This record gives sequence, structure tokens and C-alpha cells, in this order.
Amino acid sequence: MYKFLFGPVPSRRLGMSLGVDLVPYKVCSLNCIYCECGFTTNLTIERNEYVPYNEVIQELKRFLSDKPALDFITFSGSGEPTLNSRIGDILKFIKQNYPDIPVAVLTNGTLLKNKQVRTEILDADLVLPSLDVASDLSFRKINRPIHSLDIEDYINGLCEFRKEYQGKIWLEVLIIPGYNNSKEDLKLLKEAFNKIKPDSIQLNTLDRPGVIPGLKAAGKEELEQIADFWGLDNIEIIAAAPSRKEVKSFRDDVESAILETIFRRPCTVDDLVKILGLHISEINKYLDVLEADNKIKSVQQERGVFYQTTNKN
Repeated sequence: MYKFLFGPVPSRRLGMSLGVDLVPYKVCSLNCIYCECGFTTNLTIERNEYVPYNEVIQELKRFLSDKPALDFITFSGSGEPTLNSRIGDILKFIKQNYPDIPVAVLTNGTLLKNKQVRTEILDADLVLPSLDVASDLSFRKINRPIHSLDIEDYINGLCEFRKEYQGKIWLEVLIIPGYNNSKEDLKLLKEAFNKIKPDSIQLNTLDRPGVIPGLKAAGKEELEQIADFWGLDNIEIIAAAPSRKEVKSFRDDVESAILETIFRRPCTVDDLVKILGLHISEINKYLDVLEADNKIKSVQQERGVFYQTTNKN
């Protein structure tokens, strides 16, 4: 059993990905309305050694001693990984001891205004920051940052990182109709893309319910219209959740365990984490597939979003 590692998980973008969670649930600089991990409980930009460096290293040594076939080791999980002040040391350890395994950093990008943070992740093979809006009003509406963050610093940090970083940058934009799909929002985003110059712009939308009720996913046609509006040649619309089944790390036993559990009684994501002993990010990957396949459905109740099977036979 691992405390700081999870998976490997069936990632649509990264294949067989071993997750490394560098902050406790849920330490983040944003409190996004769509976050699949839930509400941020510690909204902060204070960097600390939130989880012990030595324990993370020992878990990596133990897991990687069997030489598993991995496509990536990915810093991601319960919050914003760059808030961990030892992320650079952990990245350096991986690159020195396991140079054949690419490392990816999934980040909201808000701390890239800090040169120290930018320097610490320069050795990563791939960085996947997010940018959903380019106006401060929309930023506060959808991403709900800690008060000291502003959108101009956020975008400038991404621009500075692009100048310094030699690896690939895949910029994720998550569209929520009614929040960031107005012509003005899209126009400002295109201006930001032209400044940041990412290798890829990955257009995405909700797979599952967000942390506030009533959020709707953008349809494929709407995403295609947005891509056409931007007219850039490096835009990719992220594939639908069922494509995870084609990833070699997809595990039928995890899917079956989730189905068997919620067949007996509806569960929240937190319930499933406690019952199955899996990381919240791993649970969410399988829920995406099951809901897209119409094997389960989500129901909003007083205690939160519950999942139940669609077939009781």
C-alpha cells in the first residue's frame, strides 16, 4: 500500500501513468468550480514540504524496483503539486535514477510567476498547465483563486516559463458553457495563447459533476466551433472518456470493484476512496468511463454527488 503514489492510472493523454501526489487533500491555489477532487480545503500559495521527501523517495524506490512498464511518472493528485517546496528535488531524483521514464507535471500554472518554481521543474519532459480564462473577472468566477493571484501574473508566468523551458507544454483549456465561452472570453484566450506559445492547446470539458450544481459540459460540436473560432493549428479536442479503455493500464478489476460497491448502495467519490483504498484521482478516471458508458449515473443529494448503477439486475 502506498501513501503518496497512486495507479498506474488509465490516462487519456499520458497512457500508463504513475501518479505522485505531493500535497495533502486538498491544498491548492485555486478552488475551481469544476474540480473533480472537490472543494479546496486549504486555499494557499504558501510553499512547504507538505509530504515528507524521504517517504516519497522510498515509495518510488519500492514501486520502481520491479521495473514496471510506465509511459510517464506524473506529479498530480489532490491539489497543486508545485506548492511542494521539494518538487525539484524529487524530480531530480527520478531523472538521475530512472532516466528512461518520462516525467510530466500537471499544474494549474498559477505559481509559474515564481522563478524558483519555474527553475525547479525545468527537467520535466512534459508540463501540462491549465488556463481556462484570460480576464480577471472570469478567473475569479470559474477558478476562484486565492485573493493575491491575478490573471495578468498568471499569464506572464506561463510566458516566462515558455522562454526558459525546453520541453513540451500542453496547455489545457476546460470549457464550461455560461462561464468561459463568450466571444470576449474566447478572444482574450486566443491573445494569451499567442503570447504563451504552447506546443499544444488541449480543449476539454466536464466529464463529471463539478463542485457546484448545474454545471454543464460543452458538446463536441461546440468545442469544434470554438476550435474553428480560434483558427490555430495546434488545437486538440481531448478524446471522450471511453477511450481510456484502450489504454493498456485500464484495469477491469477496478471497474468491477466500483460497480459491485455502488450496486449495493450509492456512494460518493469520498465513500469509494475509503471503501476501495484507491486514490481519488484514480477513482475519478474510472467513474468517467462508467458514466460515459451509461453503467452508472450521478445524483445530487444533500451530502453531495452520489453514484449509482443504472442497471439493478
